[in-house]
Amino acid sequence: MHIEGSQPRIAVIGMGCWYPGARDLRQLWENILSRRRQFRESPDRRLPLADYYDPDPTVPDKTYGKRMAVIEGFEFDWASKRIPKTVVETADIAHWVALEVAIAALEDSGYTRANVPGERTGVILGNSLTGEQTRSNNMRLRWPFIQRVIHAAAKAKGLPLQVIDELTIAMQEYYKSVFSPFTEDTLSGNLSNTIAGRICNFFNFHGGGYTVDGACSSSLIAVATAANALSNGDLDLALAGGVDISLDTFELVGFAKTGALTSKDMTVYDKKASGFIPGEGAGFVVLKRLEDARADNDYIYAVLNGWGISSDGKGGLTAPSREGQAKALRRAYNRADYSLNNVDFIEGHGTGTPVGDRVELEGIALAMGANSETPSRSCGITEWH
Repeated sequence: MHIEGSQPRIAVIGMGCWYPGARDLRQLWENILSRRRQFRESPDRRLPLADYYDPDPTVPDKTYGKRMAVIEGFEFDWASKRIPKTVVETADIAHWVALEVAIAALEDSGYTRANVPGERTGVILGNSLTGEQTRSNNMRLRWPFIQRVIHAAAKAKGLPLQVIDELTIAMQEYYKSVFSPFTEDTLSGNLSNTIAGRICNFFNFHGGGYTVDGACSSSLIAVATAANALSNGDLDLALAGGVDISLDTFELVGFAKTGALTSKDMTVYDKKASGFIPGEGAGFVVLKRLEDARADNDYIYAVLNGWGISSDGKGGLTAPSREGQAKALRRAYNRADYSLNNVDFIEGHGTGTPVGDRVELEGIALAMGANSETPSRSCGITEWH
């Protein structure tokens, strides 16, 4: 039984993933050991380079990045899960990737849909912008604007009114044919906040399910939030993780205009760092208080001894701050039963950007208490991408 006033430790008892080149834990571990990289030239079905690529970063509405890491072969078995096909077709794929990985993570922890406890089990999911299908489906509702543009352009070129009307009718049929029709399921299927709710619905969880968005740190915020809920007794079992299926023009052109993408190889924590190569995927962990996991004889992958969250305040909206990052580290290790100064290896963010990597390393050194009088000691670091 937990002693009041002490810091509960959190056990990781199950994991699941679907990443580029790795649709399960074994494939992911094999890729890590083999040091395989999954970056490939963008497939046309995701981002046609003929339409969107330009090596000149100043060209409007173009990206200078040509590579990405995409998941392949994902097919959601809606029939075996008794989810109507019409619901699946109108929802963003991020919903189904997240649900599939959540099922795998729970099965890895020894639970099934039939025996997993639901009353005090919750889902906290990290996600930004739902997925790219959501944004593309919204284009269907922009048809009235497209129609007015066609009319205005055709009229300016002197086309007869009958031809304009016939052209508009034909274009509407072609334009809308690539989008799913809007139904009573479309709204819920294209919102970020319902991804976690869909998992709760499938498993009949009553502990709460919601989505958190902290950009790159979304999945880690989800884990920290779940750990807090387990620590204070709000939950007895938590499913935490993240899903990101957003390799479309909005993100890729947007990142290109900020200079965050690289046109070369990705070099992390390196003086040659020039940006990152985007990827997608989903991952979940199943969490339980350590004492409960031991009592239930669960397999324990790892133990969370401490966790912490911070923000930069006035330090900057998009530019990172070493002080803000150091604060998160201190808060995490204040919870743990050992000091950051006892750590010999750190798994960091590693954006591959010159500013981001430098600030992260400076934040770690600051949290360790390094200054001009006290030289930094040696500590290994790698990225978690």
